[in-house]
Amino acid sequence: MTTEVLVVIGVGGMGQAIARRQGAGKTVLLADFNEDALGSAAWTMTRDGHTVQTLVVDVSSPDSVDCLAQRATELGAITQLAHTAGLSPTQASAEAVLRVDLLGVALVLESFGKIITPGGAGVVIASMAAHLFPALTAEQEHALAHTPARELLELPHVNPDSITDSALAYGLAKQANRVSVRAASLVWGRRGARINSISPGAIATPMGHLELDSPMGASIRGLVAASAAGRLGTPDEIAAAAAFLLGAEASFVTGIDLLVDGGVVAALRSGGMTGAPTPRRER
Repeated sequence: MTTEVLVVIGVGGMGQAIARRQGAGKTVLLADFNEDALGSAAWTMTRDGHTVQTLVVDVSSPDSVDCLAQRATELGAITQLAHTAGLSPTQASAEAVLRVDLLGVALVLESFGKIITPGGAGVVIASMAAHLFPALTAEQEHALAHTPARELLELPHVNPDSITDSALAYGLAKQANRVSVRAASLVWGRRGARINSISPGAIATPMGHLELDSPMGASIRGLVAASAAGRLGTPDEIAAAAAFLLGAEASFVTGIDLLVDGGVVAALRSGGMTGAPTPRRER
């Protein structure tokens, strides 16, 4: 019998929640840049009965991503992929955010689109931030959709030489994720596989709490307080959304972004948050 493989890139709060929910009966290949975090997550899951393999990966490196894909194929049939790795604006420079959050996602989609098992599915963790920034132009979206992954950061509107603000870089990267997923859905579809993204709102993960403790924390708390849910989301709620998109019940769902934000964007767009800041960017 061929072993089913679940690949989870990023072992933060959401990555671990997805790995636990989806990993039973599969070989779970965990990948992360942080070797200590990777080892800790693998030890905990193995102790709890999961079959786990690990690989240190830099998603901004094409060679590193290709090594991950090769390792995954050696383990069995890749039936599910969850890409949760990313940097927040408070963690890194604009250039690092663009390389990890934008380029990294595109490289993974491109590499795994060649090897995903027919009938398989993937999810990419984007962000609510993508819905809060002004929309990309049609020309910008077309360029993001049709430029080879390794050349994406040469595009003027996402070039690290011109984008120096980390928050702007983050919003652009997450918008690009949605475009990349839409484009990849055609490639994955030719293999009989599906790919979607999830845009979480404020989630109670270590990264989420770091954001709440940053200078942007007050704004984030205000958005959460004024939303319909009125609270932070949990990693398990994101894992539940991922379980739907990765599962058979979503067999007719591909190329979409699922917003899981407790109603923050809905409140903003319906005028329920008076005085809320509107992100801006130069055209």
